Amino acid sequence: MSEFTQEEPRLGNQYDDDGLLRAYLRWRLPAKMRAQIDPELRRLGHRVITDIFALGEAAEASPPRHVPYDAWGRRVDRIETSDAWRQLDGISASEAIVATAYERANGPLSRIDQFARLYLFAPSSALYSCPLAMTDGAARFLEVHGDDSTRPVFAHLTSRDPEEFWTSGQWMTERTGGSDVGSTSTIAKCEAGNDYRLYGSKWFTSATTSQVAMTLARIEGAPAGGSGLSVFLITLRDSDGMLRNIRIDRLKDKLGTRALPTAELTLDGAPARLVGGAGDGVRKIATLFNITRVYNAVAAVAGMRRAIALASDYARRRRAFGKLLSEHPLHVETLADMQLKLRAAFLLAFRVVELLGKEESGEAGESELQLLRFLIPVAKLYTAKQAIAVASEAVEAFGGAGYVEDTGIPRLLRDAQVLSIWEGTTNVLSLDTLRAIERADALSAWTSDVRRRLKAIQAPGLRPSVERVATSVQRVEEYATRASRSGKDFQQTGARAFSYAIARTEAAVLLIEHADTGGDDAAIIAAQRWCARELALLVEGDADHRDGSALLVKPDHQT
Repeated sequence: MSEFTQEEPRLGNQYDDDGLLRAYLRWRLPAKMRAQIDPELRRLGHRVITDIFALGEAAEASPPRHVPYDAWGRRVDRIETSDAWRQLDGISASEAIVATAYERANGPLSRIDQFARLYLFAPSSALYSCPLAMTDGAARFLEVHGDDSTRPVFAHLTSRDPEEFWTSGQWMTERTGGSDVGSTSTIAKCEAGNDYRLYGSKWFTSATTSQVAMTLARIEGAPAGGSGLSVFLITLRDSDGMLRNIRIDRLKDKLGTRALPTAELTLDGAPARLVGGAGDGVRKIATLFNITRVYNAVAAVAGMRRAIALASDYARRRRAFGKLLSEHPLHVETLADMQLKLRAAFLLAFRVVELLGKEESGEAGESELQLLRFLIPVAKLYTAKQAIAVASEAVEAFGGAGYVEDTGIPRLLRDAQVLSIWEGTTNVLSLDTLRAIERADALSAWTSDVRRRLKAIQAPGLRPSVERVATSVQRVEEYATRASRSGKDFQQTGARAFSYAIARTEAAVLLIEHADTGGDDAAIIAAQRWCARELALLVEGDADHRDGSALLVKPDHQT
């Protein structure tokens, strides 16, 4: 009896093998800049399948461990991480995954360079992209709101030197709040000037091994709600490496992101520095959240790309029913749909990257600032959902092997699931999209921008796609007008579908633009197929619809 052994999928250089990334960089970057960064990206593309990949696997295999007491009964609250996790920290510094954004060697395009590096690094890093997101967010917050006292911290957060590089945590979530940071109950007591002591509990804190953390707290006597909160910078440890009035209650046992230390903490007089002045903390912390949400979107498309790379290679190795999976038309159709989702999500994520770079370099006009504020929550929520769908499809593409933990395939889905939760859930961000419209009329800026871009399309073969997108924009605009006249309940009921419609339509415009300006045949097919779908599936959230929804979710014993 012959014994069959299935060949596992293999990854090649993740830069050379990624035609979408390289085509995008050709489309968006000048030749001189591409010549400069291309060797660096190619080198990183090799590292992420060799030493970085091995470190990520090792970190995943050795999750962090909480040591509350030493051998003599002293409270130490030490979190032990693997050597691999610590090495990934040094590599992220030397590869300048945060620093590139702040060196701004290529002006507003520096963010594209930086996020291309993150896109390659993230899927192999055992989610080290998470502390990097919060580090970048903290750096940007300190750049905008900091002062002389915080400049040394900013220098550490943006360093290329592994010996000097620091990461930052982001401690916002409490038992009472979740995504509702306005209900934060942590209290800040002033000691002198901008020096405070913090008292309270943080229910979900990632990157707990970082050197610093950003958090929200309410100064004694400040009013309730988000306007009464302030932003604080905590330096976690003293010169002996001991936590400063911070108790680690436990590490979280999570579905995924298992190499990432995530803890519940109690702040019992933790020293902290007020940054950006007292009050209005929720508005100010948006500077940080904007960065972490863009990271979330880029990490989502990076995860999609890795899932598709593995599933596609496996299809060229796995033989079933007399031929390779890649020779079965239905399997090819499944992989093609995954690729289409990736293309749309990738261009949407990097659209906000482009706008972010312009905003930080002072080159964004008022309408572009409105677009950035509008599209960040849209891009984050939509790419997260698409990443979960693609990861699930990839698990299925491997059959039984995709359900077996030691193949590594289930981790794609476990790690993807968090993307729709942290940095704001889908519903929270859908409501945030509505707020962007209410506060700055961002919808008008977006519809004007889309129509201007559609007018510039030249290729005759894309005209039907242009017309479908124009119709979608009109439907979104009419719906928004109707919703604004129908009240908050109508708007909120349809907010998720509305945000999806914005995301699908913006992605459609980007796919058309890419196909029109030198894209290959695959780019044209992608634009045509995406635009052939229903882009604006909207929900009429009137009283009848809401009553019907209430009936559907009513407990069975009450029906």
